[in-house]
Amino acid sequence: MDLLIPDKAHDESRQGEALVLEPNGKHNGRKLYIESYGCAMNFSDSEIVASILADKGFETTKDFNNADVVFINTCSIRENAEVRVRNRLKEFAGAKFKNPGMVVGVLGCMAERLKAKFLEEEKLVDVVVGPDAYRDLPNLIEQVDNGQRAVNVLLSREETYADINPVRLNSNGINAFVSIMRGCDNMCSFCVVPFTRGRERSRDAASVVAECTDLFNQGYREVTLLGQNVDSYKWTAPVAEGGEALAVGDEVKIVNFANLLEMVALVSPDLRVRFSTSHPKDITDEVLYTIAKYDNICNYIHLPVQSGNSRILDLMNRTYDREWYINRIDAIRRIIPECAISTDMITGFCTETDEEHKDSVTMMDYVKYDFAYMFKYSERPGTLAAKRYADDIPEDVKQARLAEIVAKQQEYSYYRMQARLGRVEKVLIEGFSKKSDKDYCGRSDQNAMVIFPVTEGYKPGQYANVLVERTTSATLIGRIV
Repeated sequence: MDLLIPDKAHDESRQGEALVLEPNGKHNGRKLYIESYGCAMNFSDSEIVASILADKGFETTKDFNNADVVFINTCSIRENAEVRVRNRLKEFAGAKFKNPGMVVGVLGCMAERLKAKFLEEEKLVDVVVGPDAYRDLPNLIEQVDNGQRAVNVLLSREETYADINPVRLNSNGINAFVSIMRGCDNMCSFCVVPFTRGRERSRDAASVVAECTDLFNQGYREVTLLGQNVDSYKWTAPVAEGGEALAVGDEVKIVNFANLLEMVALVSPDLRVRFSTSHPKDITDEVLYTIAKYDNICNYIHLPVQSGNSRILDLMNRTYDREWYINRIDAIRRIIPECAISTDMITGFCTETDEEHKDSVTMMDYVKYDFAYMFKYSERPGTLAAKRYADDIPEDVKQARLAEIVAKQQEYSYYRMQARLGRVEKVLIEGFSKKSDKDYCGRSDQNAMVIFPVTEGYKPGQYANVLVERTTSATLIGRIV
């Protein structure tokens, strides 16, 4: 699995953010506090959890001290994410001491992976719930109310929550995540996701289109289609008794990701479409031509490479080599010349030599990524790599290699931003910038953050043409023209 981190979820200010929704008229007298860590899928899952419990009368609160039920939605991809969650649980302990009736639960990937430890070592935790068991939350909370600890971490081969219309937590009313599939079959040797989120299954295409249509009708103007590997999306349309496929899009029996992208793009030309995450082994020319065909499908692809060396990629079980990845980059550049590309990179994987690390550096030189998420390797218990390979690269070597690729990426991020100088970017206005209410901010088609002065006649949710006048390594700065 790759990091699956679109910009809004990866924003550090959102990690651990209390998620709040408007009251829906139902109220059972109890308040829910929920916060999320990690990837966009976790944030999307928190919206599903809130929707399920809101239907049972729970209202959300921003202050866990005032909550009757406290949930923390967790990530197991990186060790530091688990450390943050454990530290956060200690903070909840004080509130529970003052309110012994408070229910504290751990949701998500850590719940599935560390269920026994949470119940045995973290005496604070009452409920442990895996990603496929959120429908069971009302029953599990009732069990705790009756004096029992509650656990459901069963993984499913069918659950996609397709029938649940997620509430939008802390929404700006403009951008929304839409989950199109769950789980992962890739079995990358460094990754825990196949064990914590289960096997890959795709959501009913008609329900995805219906959700995107509903969001557009509510005023949303951008959706990000989410999956651990969106390019492997595949849904079989229902077949009528006569053997003909029921009408879905252009009446294909099998809907692949390119088909789904087109179906969502056709909701409205004013609805921007993004997606994450692509896998190099599966991204097809058909997907690329679909992106090129529709102006409202953003010219931005997150294509994690993880390493630039073929031997290391084989040890990672990525199922492609350096040449295959370069072929996919060349195809993107040929079919979508204006496409921005980001990536994930791991330094210091098991047995990686200095020469093999240089292959990662030269891959960055070849692609010149717009931005990247870069990490030194940290062994995750239970993964294939932990079972098969020694974590034998010294920490100081890992750190030095990481520092080198970070510096390299800063160089190319600035290079890519500088290339936008003097150009007019179509920007979806998301709101005021973080630093000033005299400036708006929004994303360009290529996913770059753009800052520009508030201008009469423009408001969040509208598109604006912005002339880029200066840049930093991460931001375009200009004015509406």
